[in-house]
Amino acid sequence: MTAIQDDRLQKIYAQRRAKLAAQMKKYGITAAIFEDTESRRDACVRYFTGHPADALFIFFDDEKNFLIPWDENTAKCHAHVDNIIAYSQYERQSTRAVKAVLNSMNIQGKLVAELPDCTPYPLFLQYIDTLSGWDVRCRENSLHQQARSMRAIKDDYEVECIKNAARVTDKIIDLIEEKIRSGDIKTETDAALFIEAECRKNGCEKTGFDTLAAGGARSFAIHCFPNYTDGQWPTNGLSILDFGVVYDGYTSDVTLTVAKGKLSAAAERQIKLVQKAYDECLKLYKKDVPIIAASAKAEEIFSKAKRAMPHSLGHGIGLEIHEEPFVSKRSSAEKKFIPGMVVTLEPGLYNPITGGVRLENDILITEEGNTVLTHSRIIRM
Repeated sequence: MTAIQDDRLQKIYAQRRAKLAAQMKKYGITAAIFEDTESRRDACVRYFTGHPADALFIFFDDEKNFLIPWDENTAKCHAHVDNIIAYSQYERQSTRAVKAVLNSMNIQGKLVAELPDCTPYPLFLQYIDTLSGWDVRCRENSLHQQARSMRAIKDDYEVECIKNAARVTDKIIDLIEEKIRSGDIKTETDAALFIEAECRKNGCEKTGFDTLAAGGARSFAIHCFPNYTDGQWPTNGLSILDFGVVYDGYTSDVTLTVAKGKLSAAAERQIKLVQKAYDECLKLYKKDVPIIAASAKAEEIFSKAKRAMPHSLGHGIGLEIHEEPFVSKRSSAEKKFIPGMVVTLEPGLYNPITGGVRLENDILITEEGNTVLTHSRIIRM
């Protein structure tokens, strides 16, 4: 990393933390504890620090901050914070670490510490016993929820990372189409391992989730189980491939369907309905449109054909594969698409006889409308 790049990232993380500090002052929170550990993952630690995984992050309303990582050397390479303290100094006990940092600040006045809203009750009680003099809070509608909501609208750097993930994703999609037509990809395992290798070759950290590859006999499942086998892929009929790649922490998420051979009228109808829902709903992925309107449009299209989609229409992506906002019939009427959101559009229909069809791409909401970042498609063979 060059000095210019490092300085840019320092400013980005500082700006994010400044927004968080403003919220803390508004609600009278002195210190916030974020935890990204094996039992309780929280991508907000990476969002506010750049550290990839396994750490406590303690942040104060005056913007002072401490990262307590499991791997101090990794933190020194990737984190953009004021203070790094090895977790081993506290025998890797979160309560001891938090107590030591909070007491080191010598803060006067009312002391309020907010824990992650997913903190187990027994651990919450341990914090209460440990943090004498502090009002320890763990609640719904917490600062941590506000932090997750902040992540719904991507800054320029995040959009840049997601675009890079999308670029690699598109390259892989094109190569997969070439290789299934040439016969070089023959099985579900071939497809999944090819994606794994290509994403690494192109500078990605990993796949965004375990790739889902389903031949015609298994594509009826929304998420096939097992994720992939040594069975043929694609098969005659409808086969599905769902994958994503992670670039500098940010993931893509796409699904393509391969329609191979002569299809039944029912399967052709399924493809037509999914493509129609995709095309019509894309028009609603734009600034100030209620998120629920897109979901309602998909339901309208499918219900007229006496079909129903068994999952939501889409979700935000970023540091996690599922983030706010969620494009669902459960979305409130007040929630609208906002420029900077990156959201999947993924209508799908599934049937035990005909198999499944899903078409999924990643959409950036812009001031002018939207930009389709990935170019997954229904491939005919």
